[in-house]
Amino acid sequence: MADLENLKKTPLLETHRKYGGKIIDFGGWALPVQFEGIIEEHKAVRNAAGLFDVSHMGEVRVVGPDALAYVDYLLTNDLSRIEDNQIIYSPMCYPDGGTVDDLLVYRVSGEEFLMVVNAANAAKDYQWIVDNADDFDVEITDESPDTAQMALQGPRAEDILATVADVDPAEIPFFRFRDGVDIGGEKALVSRTGYTGEDGFEIYCAPGVAPAVWETLMAAGKDMGLKPTGLGARDTLRFEACLPLYGQELGPDISPLEAKLNFAVKLDAGDFIGRDALVEAKEAGLAKRLVGFEMEDRGVPRTGYPIYDAEDNEVGHVSSGSYSPTLEKNIGLGFVPTDRIKWGTRLQIGVRNRKLNAVVTKIPFYKREG
Repeated sequence: MADLENLKKTPLLETHRKYGGKIIDFGGWALPVQFEGIIEEHKAVRNAAGLFDVSHMGEVRVVGPDALAYVDYLLTNDLSRIEDNQIIYSPMCYPDGGTVDDLLVYRVSGEEFLMVVNAANAAKDYQWIVDNADDFDVEITDESPDTAQMALQGPRAEDILATVADVDPAEIPFFRFRDGVDIGGEKALVSRTGYTGEDGFEIYCAPGVAPAVWETLMAAGKDMGLKPTGLGARDTLRFEACLPLYGQELGPDISPLEAKLNFAVKLDAGDFIGRDALVEAKEAGLAKRLVGFEMEDRGVPRTGYPIYDAEDNEVGHVSSGSYSPTLEKNIGLGFVPTDRIKWGTRLQIGVRNRKLNAVVTKIPFYKREG
C-alpha cells in the first residue's frame, strides 16, 4: 500500500478501500491502480462497464462578457462551433506551438465555460489561464477542490445510468451535457464523454455526495457486469484508442500537429496562442509525427524506449506501449521522422539491450463499432 500521509486524497478513498482497491501514489494523489486486476477491468469496460474515480482532474470556470472570446483565444479549436450544453476537445498551446495541455471545454453559455484539465497540469493550467486574461473581461475560478468526478464507461453505461437518473441518458448526445441530473437523490452534472474509447458518461458532483453516487451506480450495475476500475485499465483503454496522454503524446516540446490532433487545430478560425508557430511548422513540414506500431518479436515496448530504422539508426522514441488486452498483441505509439510513418514501414524497438522487430500500423488500434 502507498504511504498516504503526504498524498492528496479524493472523496472516494475509503470507498476504494472498501472495494479492495490497490492504492498507489499517482502524481501526488492516493488513487487505485486496480481492484480485481487490470486486464479483468479493461475487458469489463470493453464488454460491459467500469466505474472510475477521476476526482483528481482539474476544473476551471471562466465567466464574463468576454468568456467566449477569451477561451477561444486560449485554445487551438474553434469554440464558435459549439452551442450551449455542448463540449469541445482542444489542445492549449504555448506561443512556440508546444502544448500546455489538452482539455475538454463545457459551454454553459456564451458568457460561461467550464474547462476540465488534466490532473498533473491543474495548477499550471489555472495559472496559465489567469496570466493570459489581462485584456479580457472575465472572472476565473478554480473549482477543482469543490468537484468530484466519476467516469462510467462501457457499452452498458447508458443502461446502468438509466436505472438511477431522473433523465433518460439516451437523450444526452455524444459530447453534450446536462446539469442538475438527479442520481439516486443527489444532484450532478452528466456529460457523454470519456477517456476509454467506449461510450459512457462523466459525472461531476459535490465531494460530500460522491460516495453515495458511487454506491448508487455500483448497485445499479451489479447485474450488468459493472466493475470498479482503476487507473491501470484507464491507461490501457485510452492507449488502445490512441487518446493522448500528456507527458507522453503531448508536452511542451510536442505540438498538437505532431501528435496527429489536426482535427482540433483550426488554423483558419481566428487567432489563438501558438497559431503563428503552428502555421509556420505546417508550412515548413513537420520533422516528426506520432506513429503506431505492432511488435513482431516478443517484447513489450515502454515509454522512452528508442526506435531504430531498418538500417539501425536511432530515429525516435516510444511514447506509450503495452500489451493490448483487446487485441492480444504488444503495440506502441512513438514519434519518428515523417518519412517513417507509412503503414508497413519496418522499425526496431530497443527493449532491454535488444532490438526487436516492429511494423508501422494503422491507428487507432481500437475503435468501437458505431
